[in-house]
Amino acid sequence: MKARDMTLNRRGLIAGAAASLALPSAGLAATPLQGNLRPWFWRFRIGAFEVTSILDGVVQGDSMHPTFGQNVTADDVAALAEENFLPPARFEAFFTVTLVNTGAELILFDTGNGEGRRPGRGRLIERLAELGIAPGDITHVVITHFHPDHIGGMLENGEAAFPNAAYAMGAAEFDYWTTGDIPANRAGLVALIESNVLPFAEQSRMVGPGDAVISGIEAIDGSGHTPGHMIYHLESEGERLAITSDTANHYVMSLQRPDWHVRFDMDKEAAAARRKEIFGMLAADRVPFIGYHMPPPALGYVEAMGDGFRYIPASYQLNL
Repeated sequence: MKARDMTLNRRGLIAGAAASLALPSAGLAATPLQGNLRPWFWRFRIGAFEVTSILDGVVQGDSMHPTFGQNVTADDVAALAEENFLPPARFEAFFTVTLVNTGAELILFDTGNGEGRRPGRGRLIERLAELGIAPGDITHVVITHFHPDHIGGMLENGEAAFPNAAYAMGAAEFDYWTTGDIPANRAGLVALIESNVLPFAEQSRMVGPGDAVISGIEAIDGSGHTPGHMIYHLESEGERLAITSDTANHYVMSLQRPDWHVRFDMDKEAAAARRKEIFGMLAADRVPFIGYHMPPPALGYVEAMGDGFRYIPASYQLNL
């Protein structure tokens, strides 16, 4: 068949399909549009552990620069966004809490944005209810660091949101925010720490790198994003998972360009070095991870790509 005939045939098929779609319906009512639907949960197994990632919320922002790539130009950031099929002028930020069920303990890693219910955030309590879990069922709360979107949910209506939980938090993080030389522009965060974290100090275990929260869950130094930022390594029956918290704040900007500065990193050079170290290890060992700000379900892998990494979202690997 000649190329011209093929083109005409294609056009005929397209026209025919369009005509069929345009046929009038026989008394069928229009279905109202309902808006985007996001996956709130993702549950899988790591050995004997059942792990659930829970989307606490999502917000949209304007322009990735200078939130990402503070040490490069806006054009550099826009170009990388477009290379990855992302709009350079708009982005979404995600907040993902991790729940680990060991069979004996229910361990919550961070508490989300919490009360105040800013639009699009602070949905952890209601999401737990959808999973059939009451706040009193949580046996452990592990705080990776003291930024508002991680400690905001420690209180609910002025009371402990998880009243039966034991707490663990980084010793270096606690020491910095309670005894360190805090910049004046952090006064609001210090006030939040005083209200949401200090009431739990006496019942909290202060952990450092290498310490185990329970058997199979070990703390790893993730400092840079904050002075005592912690990540966690899970291992059960030979299977492994990393909970990387805010080591990377964006699946493209922070992973493909780990040396780009991020506005939220307190020590930007240290954070960049830690990103390279942590994700280099995960890439080499092919370990899956949950990142607090990765796109839902916030679970995936990385592989080395140039001077950075390529994010590979999980599909069915952990269902088998």
